[in-house]
Amino acid sequence: MSQKTVLLAEDEPKIAALLEEYLREKGDFRTVTLHRGDEVPGWVEKHRPDLVLLDLMLPGLDGLEVCKKIRQCSSVPIIMITARTEEIDRLLGLELGADDYICKPFSPREVVARVRAVLRRASNAAEEGSGTAGLVVDRAQHRASLNGKSLALTPVELALLSALIAQPGRVFTRDQLMNVMYADYRVVGDRAVDTHIRNLRRKLQQLEPGREFIESVYGVGYQACPGS
Repeated sequence: MSQKTVLLAEDEPKIAALLEEYLREKGDFRTVTLHRGDEVPGWVEKHRPDLVLLDLMLPGLDGLEVCKKIRQCSSVPIIMITARTEEIDRLLGLELGADDYICKPFSPREVVARVRAVLRRASNAAEEGSGTAGLVVDRAQHRASLNGKSLALTPVELALLSALIAQPGRVFTRDQLMNVMYADYRVVGDRAVDTHIRNLRRKLQQLEPGREFIESVYGVGYQACPGS
């Protein structure tokens, strides 16, 4: 298996050096570090890393704007690193397309574990080729399409869509969908699920306006529309 490349966008030299060491020695990842936010989107588009560790506070361009720009050209998994613990900052990061977040202070071992978990989700082929009514998800290749048109989904969005369309009409609770989103079963707010579902709906309806793909079940969760 080829070595995975992690792009580390971090402007604090000591933190960057520590993460580089752990990612290389404990995770066996190849690392590249950039210290300015405005350097990141172009580097991602040119070099296509396997994952981006993105600090929220960067010179040149802050992490939220960097995340937004990356999502215009790439579905690479993004883990945001932040010292802001307010829920609004976490949700804003997720809404812009981040797949996970880590709050400072953190353990370098936790970072390595999170990186592995996100990459595992991104490459999970358990539901390869699932699809319904023109909607196809290939987990192994991290691809999704609607009537032959490519969908640019994040790994979390891809995992949610794959789980939902594999069983049309089944109602998934938010807890069940959180377990789909996060393999380590950590506790996250219900609003994180709602944010990802909202983004997923928007992307689907951009390709086919007026068609309902995912229904809300009041007080319970979500289901893929039967016969959709």
